Amino acid sequence: MHMNVAPHLLTEDRAEFERVLDDALRNAPDHPDLAGVGQRLTTAQLRSMALNATALITAPAAVEYDHFVKVREQVRSTAPGTGAMLGDSAGAGAVAVVTVLAPILAGAAAVIFLLVGAVLKMLDPPPAFADTLLTAGLFFGAVGAAGLLFAAVGLLMTALRNSATQVPAPTPDDELSRAKEAWCRALLDRGILPFLRDALASASAAPPIPKQSPPPSGRIPKVGYSGPDFTSPNEGAPAPRPTYTSPDFTGPDFGPPETRSQ
Repeated sequence: MHMNVAPHLLTEDRAEFERVLDDALRNAPDHPDLAGVGQRLTTAQLRSMALNATALITAPAAVEYDHFVKVREQVRSTAPGTGAMLGDSAGAGAVAVVTVLAPILAGAAAVIFLLVGAVLKMLDPPPAFADTLLTAGLFFGAVGAAGLLFAAVGLLMTALRNSATQVPAPTPDDELSRAKEAWCRALLDRGILPFLRDALASASAAPPIPKQSPPPSGRIPKVGYSGPDFTSPNEGAPAPRPTYTSPDFTGPDFGPPETRSQ
């Protein structure tokens, strides 16, 4: 079946258009002005009519659709940068791990060097590097203390920053979902439902087709050509024959010649 494609409706959005249309037809009993669905026009007929009038239906929601397409293009164009953002987050996480582990490792090293240096210092005579181990232990102790102080300051700043931004910023996916929902709502309210109402109203206003009554039973209609009625002459009495009357001719008088008187 051939269906018109709206100039501003992309092919990838036709499935969403058909989904909204099917939901409207399925929920037609919830709308009093669509109570005629299934009486004058069936659901399949209305769906076919709507698919062939896609350009007409989607035109009232063109503003919302253009905004939806624009937001979707922006999300797709920024998608490749997600890897860089993840890399930055990974780097920040590594710094946080180092910040936490550094004081622990420095403290552990300080304890080990101080213990070993103290044990060596108790020997008689003490080794020459005992003082070096004690000095290294004190150094790592200072590094661990500085690391703990730095980590505490970082945690405090992070807590303050999170409390200042309690409302999270909308993500691109949330904005795309809102734009799509706004288009679908405008498509339903200003496009699909008015079209279905007009189609049902037009079907209700159309006059019914008169039904032809069947011919009465018991009578066979006369079909064909009837010629004119010809009456033959009466064969019982012969027709009078025409007579011919000759004209009367009177001849000259041929009597005896008269006697001349002398």
